[in-house]
Amino acid sequence: MQYLMRGLSLIKTKGLKRYVVVPLTINLVLFASAFFYLMSQLGAWVDQVAATLPDWLSFLQYLIWPLALFSIVMTMALTFTMIANFIAAPFNGLLAEKTELYLTGQPLPAQGLWAFTKDIPRLLGREWQKLLYLLPRAIGFLLLFWVLPGIGQLLWFLFSSWMLAVQYCDYPFDNHKIPFATMRKELRDQWQLSMGFGMSVYLLSLVPLINLLIMPVAVCGATAMWVDHYRYKPLRSQHLRKS
Repeated sequence: MQYLMRGLSLIKTKGLKRYVVVPLTINLVLFASAFFYLMSQLGAWVDQVAATLPDWLSFLQYLIWPLALFSIVMTMALTFTMIANFIAAPFNGLLAEKTELYLTGQPLPAQGLWAFTKDIPRLLGREWQKLLYLLPRAIGFLLLFWVLPGIGQLLWFLFSSWMLAVQYCDYPFDNHKIPFATMRKELRDQWQLSMGFGMSVYLLSLVPLINLLIMPVAVCGATAMWVDHYRYKPLRSQHLRKS
């Protein structure tokens, strides 16, 4: 949680604010659109489910609304984050780069608008790699979410926390051209730190209004975590020399 708090402080820092605008706008538009659409459909879905209940279970219809709403919010926290991050990937990578520069005073080897523009296809390719890693697992855990009440929700929470850690911590790793598989191994090696960060992101993603800020805050927080725990490891230097 401390790294999310640092991320919240960093997005307000002079010199970084300009790089927060685009990710924040993308997240705002997508989350708001998805939420209002799902809420507009929720009434019809609840009525359909309530219609299938026998008379002696009709009292359960009062529980369907909060359960349905909670389930939608839980699934949205990861599903729409995936979409928003895919679209905002180049800007999140740039935000992570500028955050690292602010924290360390050391720029990455290639900077500037032209270098950023040339790097966009590679950044989107990295996001596609993350989607290929995530989607099959997300489908499986989402099925468990609906099939196994209680246990399914717990497994979805743990899975989502891990994937959010992967999603946001990958930006500073990728800026240093660290392979995706190596990044996952590094996060697994410090799994308590990774899961703690991912859980914090996930829980705040469930909170209305705060979830609209979560993307840039998590990018800055993950970059701060990179600087503190990964940047100076010998493995980093080896990959930098190879690249």
